Amino acid sequence: MQILVRNIRLPVSASEGEAMEQAARRLAPLLDKKELLRTEIFRRSVDTRHGRVTLVYSVLAETASVISPEKLAGVDCAALEESDPLAGLVPGKEAPGGRPVVVGFGPCGMFAALALAEKGYRPLVLERGDSVLARAEKVHRFFRTGELDTETNIQFGAGGAGTFSDGKLITRINDGRCRYVLTRLAEFGAPPEILVSARPHIGTDRLLGVVSGIAGRIAELGGEIRYRTKLEGIRFDGSRAVGVLTGEGECLPCGPLFLATGHSARDTYAYLAANRFSVVPKPFSVGVRIEHLQSDIDRALFREEAGNPKLGHAEYAFSRRVGEACVYTFCMCPGGEVIAAASEEGGVVTNGMSRFRRDGRNANAALAVSVSPPDPIAFQRRLERAAYAAGGGGYEAPIQTVGDFLSGRHGSEPGRILPTYRGGRVRTADLASLFPETVTKMLKLGLTAFDKSLHGFAAKDAVLTGVETRTSAPVRILRNEAFLAEGYDNIYPCGEGAGYAGGITSAAVDGLRCAEAVIRRYLPPAVDD
Repeated sequence: MQILVRNIRLPVSASEGEAMEQAARRLAPLLDKKELLRTEIFRRSVDTRHGRVTLVYSVLAETASVISPEKLAGVDCAALEESDPLAGLVPGKEAPGGRPVVVGFGPCGMFAALALAEKGYRPLVLERGDSVLARAEKVHRFFRTGELDTETNIQFGAGGAGTFSDGKLITRINDGRCRYVLTRLAEFGAPPEILVSARPHIGTDRLLGVVSGIAGRIAELGGEIRYRTKLEGIRFDGSRAVGVLTGEGECLPCGPLFLATGHSARDTYAYLAANRFSVVPKPFSVGVRIEHLQSDIDRALFREEAGNPKLGHAEYAFSRRVGEACVYTFCMCPGGEVIAAASEEGGVVTNGMSRFRRDGRNANAALAVSVSPPDPIAFQRRLERAAYAAGGGGYEAPIQTVGDFLSGRHGSEPGRILPTYRGGRVRTADLASLFPETVTKMLKLGLTAFDKSLHGFAAKDAVLTGVETRTSAPVRILRNEAFLAEGYDNIYPCGEGAGYAGGITSAAVDGLRCAEAVIRRYLPPAVDD
């Protein structure tokens, strides 16, 4: 059996070998050391609490012995049960009526299509944006020139919105498929460290290659990916989808239909709502990006261990709730940059991005406040257009120092901390004027509250850049326990865009779950479908 030996705390100077020795000692009351077939590091995290920096390990131990869960729990251990969710999955008996069609090639669509391809279902993937290389070129052109392609940008294209981020794989969901997702990502070129780190990330530079590798694997197995192909409509036979209408005027036949469109496909939301799908508002968050010097964050959290290569760069995550309102940090990018993430003309949207090495001068994170407006997409658009106007047009972004924001002034130019958005194409503005008063109040509360946990978080020269509006989907496409859209027999809303995930890993897991449901129900399509 495989055993996880948890919560092994060691000083930063300790080696991984010492962690494995500690694991063996922990297990000694339950089995002889000779019965340990192997040990390896399973997870490693950094703990900066209690005034010191320590490393916390989980060690995987393998033995031929069988130990009861009660005895393992007594020494802070647990049995590890890992499996391939597709192994042993037997196809169903129902005729699919055509090839599965997956709309969207972000993490959800990728893993749904990969699972289907590997089980012989030859999926057809429709992605409104470009392939990896073409997308990267257009995104960087937008950064340089402000020339926006509304179909290929930070939000749309191969890999989805997460491709141009930090490639974070952190998730709060408790699902065995999470480990499977990490393993597959590493198989396709993600750094092997993601299998050990408690806060795994791939980095934009490495994630581009991973996406390309998965696309190639799907094609090798008989799947097909059509880029620059936008879903414009669905053709029905009763409650079943039988075809998808594209922007090129085609009607492509389909069997099971996966809607994995991502959280920024506002035109798709509008189409679905107008065609009897249950699309309902859900809470999401809006706010700004905050930038500090990464060296300041490292010193504040790692203290005398700052700069130790074993620790990498420091990260933070804070939240504060007041009644129903919540302010929190989100998508922290060590050594990263604030990026232009617009997908519609006339709106400024920000996000964070960093490369695998995280070697940029600044750290940035979203400082976001939960909201539940009755018309969430109109609310997002209003903020984005206000930010565009405040930036002076041309997709320049409005900025404000933290000192000015807290004091109610504006106009101070950045000094020690230089904004990274589009290489400094920014303009000072009154960010408070962009938001409802309730949001501004919570942003100010967050700055002062989080400064107590991380000295310097509310430094006067820290820089705020507006606006962050695409933290998660603003709506949910309702589905039943079989993952089917309410009122439809073969349509599967899935992933972050449908309101059922909140990041790369959870979106990939949701894509897998929907693919498994389809495989259990349907036979693979005939070759001539």
